Amino acid sequence: MLQTIIALTRRDVAVKLILHLAIVLSTAGARVSTADNSSVEQVLQEHAALINQQKVILERQQRALEVQAREIRQLQARLDQQRNPTAGLAGRSVAEPPPLPMGPVGQAPPVIRDSTALDIPRIADNVGSVLTVKGKFILEPSLQYSYADNNRVFLDGFTFLPSIAIGLIDLREIKRHTSIFSLAGRYGLTSRLEAELRVPYVNRKDSQRSRPISIGVGEDAIFEADGGGLGDIELALRYQLNEGRNGWPVFIGNLIGSVDTGSSPFNVDFVQSTPGAVFPTELPTGAGYVSLQSGLSLLYPTDPGVFFGNVSYTWNEETDETIAGIRRTVDPGDAIGLGFGMGFALNDRSSFNIGYSHRHVFTSKTDNADINGSVLDIGQLTVGYSLRASNTARYNLSLNIGTTDDAQNVGLTFRMPMAF
Repeated sequence: MLQTIIALTRRDVAVKLILHLAIVLSTAGARVSTADNSSVEQVLQEHAALINQQKVILERQQRALEVQAREIRQLQARLDQQRNPTAGLAGRSVAEPPPLPMGPVGQAPPVIRDSTALDIPRIADNVGSVLTVKGKFILEPSLQYSYADNNRVFLDGFTFLPSIAIGLIDLREIKRHTSIFSLAGRYGLTSRLEAELRVPYVNRKDSQRSRPISIGVGEDAIFEADGGGLGDIELALRYQLNEGRNGWPVFIGNLIGSVDTGSSPFNVDFVQSTPGAVFPTELPTGAGYVSLQSGLSLLYPTDPGVFFGNVSYTWNEETDETIAGIRRTVDPGDAIGLGFGMGFALNDRSSFNIGYSHRHVFTSKTDNADINGSVLDIGQLTVGYSLRASNTARYNLSLNIGTTDDAQNVGLTFRMPMAF
């Protein structure tokens, strides 16, 4: 219909131009019979100037028609988006932006505001943004750094009076630096299902300063340990449950499995530098057990922003380990998690997001006996930024700030998903 309107409009302009030329020629012919050659030449020059003006007017009208056609296409796309706000949500990759409309040479294209193209850096491992399109592969290298410090007091004994301690009191300060380089690959199995494999390389370094104050030690015991190697490999499946029509958010089911391919903390040897000060000789790169996490994420696009959230439950496998020469059964505590936040599109190439995640770890057990102090609450505030570098690559940077005592102090994560 739009092409027909443009063709009819161009035909009307051409007809007008032909009629005008006929009038010009008839007028010129009449004047030839009554004027000399110089008058005829002057008349022809005047009408040639009029013809050039008509050509300029025709070109302007043609450009105006092209602009109107582009605006009509954009309006139709917005109407389609309002009718189905998640159209293309499941089929568009986080690293595959919408194509830019082509305009006349020398004229800037209009600014695109498409909330479905917004890339949300993951607040937690089980919060996805847009599933990978069917048949597409995304390679995502990432680099993560975290720092944590903690002051602990160890008491091995009992109190005779409220102010008198009998036994060993150990004051310890621990500083931990962790760097993780990961290489992840995501593939769209269908328009609603994607699979992911993540292989991390972990490098850790701890610095511990200890002083047993009840045995007369005059100097602090300082001990440093490090560890590096392959971490725990992760496998994940994500499935979009609905299309998000009629004002409903998009729900995505998540299933993430972690395999204990990294070195186990149960196999670490300890040394005693001074009486009462015991330190590890190396640091583990893995958890030491298999875990399985299931969760539900939701995305609710509201142009130019997207609200997101998730809930999850993590099951940790019981394992038999030899600790200090004794065979024991270790049951790591399961965990529940909650996260929510909002992403906001700054322009057609960049977006900003902020969110919060909290994880509660239940009591761990050894030989069916509770381990004191094993209950953890890990809360993190996350601020992220995403920049589309090209049609196939993005830069994502996020800052994590610990809000509870059990969480790391600060963390930085840089990701660069690339589509193939």
